[in-house]
Amino acid sequence: MHDLAHLPVPVWRDELANEYAALGARLEHLVPCLEWPLHLPLIDAINKLKQQRGAVIMAHSYQSPEIFHGVADVTGDSFALAQAAADCDAQLIVLCGVHFMAESAKILAPHKTVLTPDPTAGCSLAASITAADVRALRAQYPGVPVVSYVNTSAAVKAESDACCTSANAVQVVEAMGSARVIFVPDRFLGSYVASQTRVELLLWNGRCEVHEKFTAQQARHARERFDAKLVAHPECPPEVWAEADFVGSTSAMVRWLAKEQPARVALITECSMADNLRAQFPRTEFIKPCNLCPHMQQITLQNIYSCLRDLRPAVEVPAEVAARARTALTRMLAVGRRETV
Repeated sequence: MHDLAHLPVPVWRDELANEYAALGARLEHLVPCLEWPLHLPLIDAINKLKQQRGAVIMAHSYQSPEIFHGVADVTGDSFALAQAAADCDAQLIVLCGVHFMAESAKILAPHKTVLTPDPTAGCSLAASITAADVRALRAQYPGVPVVSYVNTSAAVKAESDACCTSANAVQVVEAMGSARVIFVPDRFLGSYVASQTRVELLLWNGRCEVHEKFTAQQARHARERFDAKLVAHPECPPEVWAEADFVGSTSAMVRWLAKEQPARVALITECSMADNLRAQFPRTEFIKPCNLCPHMQQITLQNIYSCLRDLRPAVEVPAEVAARARTALTRMLAVGRRETV
């Protein structure tokens, strides 16, 4: 690839406003007007640079609107991004999300270069359990299969029989063919899965620092004050699900919105998802509560541009860990594909 490290810092040019008029209109209510002149030169520079590099930019649904709508080629939840990494033809992937997502992309696409704009963008769930913890659970419950949520490190995935996302957790658990399954690390998601299956789940006490903060009182306030439908992520506490009209993964939330077309809805999840869906569902009013993930906010247009320009930081996973983690991720993808056929 050509050395493009000499490229100047992107600056405003008047013609950008016309060139990106459609995007500007789409983001008018999502990005503050004072920020748009700062974002647009970087959006333009990233879009031109990814073409020169032959790169694909993948962005999680929790990324900010200027990234999600402005530069991403592939968007979606963890499952969708994992599938895209495995299937795409590009040899260069920029993964706009937290570190475990970039690791998963590299594991599933070992011969491709996977860049992460900020390798310190972590996840409270991934930090809540180690490979040693999983080995200890196996020793405590010999013969019981382990399903790990995709929000885990490569090392934890390598100790697991299968991975899952919130979208296919029930199906993956039942595909283990066991009366008991160790489910790590999200206790609230695990409790939700347990309520949807006859399989006995042995749970770890990990929690998402974004979703665990939501309360039933916040949910009731959104319903009573705004007459809003409530849609909750299963990483929320059980008392929040009890208030909700629908509980599901990020992709399931989108399908529910498309089907129900509510006048007002409170997405009880990460804030950026509601921001991004406003453009897709302009007739629906999105009401808080929501919380921002501080780790997702570490990904910015500036560090996306820098990593594309400099081709670093690149994600690397030790070969032996990657090989075992790939088996667990591949089982997750196989179950997901069967469910969507």
